[in-house]
Amino acid sequence: MTWGMMRSPDQAAREVERDGFAFREAVLDEPQQRSLLACLGSATGAGRRGMLTLPEVNALARSEALMALVKPFLKGHALPVRGIFFDKSAEANWLVAWHQDLTLAVRARCEVPGFGPWSVKEGVPHVQPPAEWLQQMITVRLHLDDADESNGALRVLPGSHAQGRLSPEGIGEWRERVPEVTCVVRAGGALLMRPLLLHASGRSVSGRHRRVLHLEYAGFDLPAGLEWHEGLP
Repeated sequence: MTWGMMRSPDQAAREVERDGFAFREAVLDEPQQRSLLACLGSATGAGRRGMLTLPEVNALARSEALMALVKPFLKGHALPVRGIFFDKSAEANWLVAWHQDLTLAVRARCEVPGFGPWSVKEGVPHVQPPAEWLQQMITVRLHLDDADESNGALRVLPGSHAQGRLSPEGIGEWRERVPEVTCVVRAGGALLMRPLLLHASGRSVSGRHRRVLHLEYAGFDLPAGLEWHEGLP
């Protein structure tokens, strides 16, 4: 099954509530796409983290257009907290197993009740918050190339975001029971998704690029002692 059509803001909000994801077309026009690609450059391996440290990306993430896009999905303020650039191509071609996005990138480890376990990715501390905190986040995946089945578009399991943190057995049950959706998105469009939505992607079989700027927004401030790794000083 494939989805990828225009949604009004109200319809998108209903779909995110129900399914955990929604699409918006023409979020970036062609000049914006070219400018962003020039800023991002190339990615090594599966992608590059820390994109919010780039002034151009930070300005885009905080722009009026993107803030208007994400605010309907967050009860509090909308704060961009992490940026990752993915570039799937013939030279860097990977697959991702079914999973939920469970961690926050922070500046330093600090023990806070309910937060854990901890891990380190590329030297950056990451921590799993309580599931209810992840439910107050929204991810915007800005597509800089057309994405479909042939170049490793994201696949999702609708409704899985509402189940909290799932065990490996729970993920397996969802895979058996719920038909997956391939997220077909045109260049310039966006996929909005909750972090707890089960998602995966396969390898590209086309040789085409599948470049995506992944931006995460939180509707809350971190508890005392924790600071966002890519937050403002």
